[in-house]
Amino acid sequence: MGNLQIANYINENYDNKKLPKINKVVSIAGHYDGYLGEEAGQKAKIKDKKTGEPDIYSDGFKQLLPLRKHYPRQIEVLNIYGNKEDGSNSDGSVSVASAQSYKYLINGRAKSYREVEIKGKNAQHSKLHENKEVDKLLIDFLWKE
Repeated sequence: MGNLQIANYINENYDNKKLPKINKVVSIAGHYDGYLGEEAGQKAKIKDKKTGEPDIYSDGFKQLLPLRKHYPRQIEVLNIYGNKEDGSNSDGSVSVASAQSYKYLINGRAKSYREVEIKGKNAQHSKLHENKEVDKLLIDFLWKE
């Protein structure tokens, strides 16, 4: 399931007791505040590092704002994003700021929240899921106590 599908699923079903309870979420290259090429996705910056709030909200980001009030408190979050370090401050498709904006959406409600920035040529958007560093982060987060 993609990042926005997971966020929308939680947004729409947070109080549905008939569905499985989510305990862990891994976000890889999440475009919460848009893709490069979209105004917010390209221009937005994080205006408050502590909260993760962006200075521009994309339309999609605005639709996710209710998560700030009802993101389930039992969920542990690992947010992984790339920075090719080529001056774009992005993975080539998603800006670092767009990925970091997830922090603002969950508003300190998650049981835990960790951000990891992967840097260099292997931090390109479609290469992240093949990156050995990402693999280790996933294994440690999902299966280690």
